[in-house]
Amino acid sequence: MSSSGISSRAIFSPGKPLRGAISVPGCKGISHRALLFAALSDGRSVLRGLSLGGDVKSTLRVLEQLEIFAAPTDGELTLQSRGYDLFTEPDDPLDCGNSGTTMRMLAGILVSRPFHSVLVGDESLSSRPMARIVEPLHMMGAKIVSTDGHSPIEIDGGVLTGCRHDLPVASGQVKSALLFAGMQASGWTEIHEPQPSRDHTERMLRALGAPIEVLDSTTVKVRAVGALDPFTLEIPGDASSAAFFVVAATIVPGSEITIKGVGLNPLRVAYLDVLIAMGADIESEITEERLGEPVGDITVRSAPLSGVVIESSEGIIDELPILAVAAATANGQTTITGAGEMRVKESDRIATTVAMLEALGVRAVATDDGMRIEGGSLDGGSVETYGDHRIAMCAAVAALACSGSTEIIGWDAVDVSYPGFDIDLARLRESN
Repeated sequence: MSSSGISSRAIFSPGKPLRGAISVPGCKGISHRALLFAALSDGRSVLRGLSLGGDVKSTLRVLEQLEIFAAPTDGELTLQSRGYDLFTEPDDPLDCGNSGTTMRMLAGILVSRPFHSVLVGDESLSSRPMARIVEPLHMMGAKIVSTDGHSPIEIDGGVLTGCRHDLPVASGQVKSALLFAGMQASGWTEIHEPQPSRDHTERMLRALGAPIEVLDSTTVKVRAVGALDPFTLEIPGDASSAAFFVVAATIVPGSEITIKGVGLNPLRVAYLDVLIAMGADIESEITEERLGEPVGDITVRSAPLSGVVIESSEGIIDELPILAVAAATANGQTTITGAGEMRVKESDRIATTVAMLEALGVRAVATDDGMRIEGGSLDGGSVETYGDHRIAMCAAVAALACSGSTEIIGWDAVDVSYPGFDIDLARLRESN
C-alpha cells in the first residue's frame, strides 16, 4: 500500500454498463500553471478544484520550499504572494517528485531569480530528458546545468536576454518554461514549434493581461512583465482523465454517461476526433470560459469501433495508451505512428502499452515510433503498470471489456494524477 493509502494491487471485473454523470478532478496542467501564476501575482489568488494528484502536490511542495505558502480552506486554496520578489533561496534541493511539469516550468522561473537552486526528482523523473529546456535557456544567458541531460538540474539565477527559439519537438512544457523565462528577460522571447502544442500557458497569460502575442498556431512571443494580477479560478475538469471514462463508456455495451465541467481546449480533446473517426458516439458542448479555457460537457454512448491509422501529435500523446485500449476492441487493425515521444514519459509507453495489451490476450506489436494492434476480444489476466499512472487506468478500463477478471500490479501509481479513479469508475457502474 502506498503512503496515500492506495493499494498496490487491484482487481477489476467485466459486467455492468456505465451510466450517469460524473465530474473528473481538476485539470493537472492547468492546476500546475494556476499555482505558478498565483505565485507570480501580487495579491491574493483563490483556486478551486485543484487536481489532488501527486504531481500537483509536488508543485505545492516546491513552492513551500521557496517560502510561498498556500492555505487550504473549505475546498479551495488561497495563495498570497508579492510576485517574483517573494521567491526565496531554498535550503535544500527542490523535490519535484515524479512531475516533469513541475521541474521544467519551475526551471523557467528560477533562471531569473538571484540565488542558487537545485531541482531533483524520483527515479522515473531522473530518466526523462531535460536538455530540451537547458539548451534553449542557455541561449537566453541562463546559468543552468543538467546531469548528462537529465536531473538533478543546478541553477544560478541571473539576467536573461530574450531571443527566438526554434524547437525541434513540440512540447507545451518546454514552451511554457521558455515563456516563464521570457517574462523576466529583456526584449522579446519568441518560440516556434514544428506543430501546435498545448496552449494553457498562453491562454491564461492573455486572460491575465500579460504582454503575450500568439502569431499563429505554432509561434508565440512574450516580453518582460512585472507581477501578474491576482485571480480566482475554478479549475476545469481534466480532459486526459475524462478520456478514460470516454473510452470505457464507448467499449462497454449499454453505457451512456456525461462528463460535466471538463476542459474542452481543442488541443486537449483531439482524442475525441480520433474516437469519432473510429465510430464512437460522442457529443461535446462548451458552456462557459474560465481564464481563457473553454469548459463544458461530454456525453458518450457505447458504439462499435473500427480500426484506423492514428498519426500522433502533442495534443494526443498522453491519450495514445487509452486509444490503444479502444483499438483493442475495434474491428480490424489500428496503427499508431509518429509517437516516439511515448518512450520518454513516466514509462516507455510504447513498450508498456503493448505489454498491457498482450497480457490481456490482444495481438499487439511495438514499432520504433508506435504500435500495431489487432482488434478483437480481450481475455483478462495480470497487468504490470511499471509505476505509470496512465497504464494503470488503461488496464482498469480494458478490464471492463475482458471475458475474465484482471489483476493490476502497481495500482498505486494512480496517485500521481487520479487517486479516486476506481471509486468514480465504480460509481458509474452502480448507477444502473
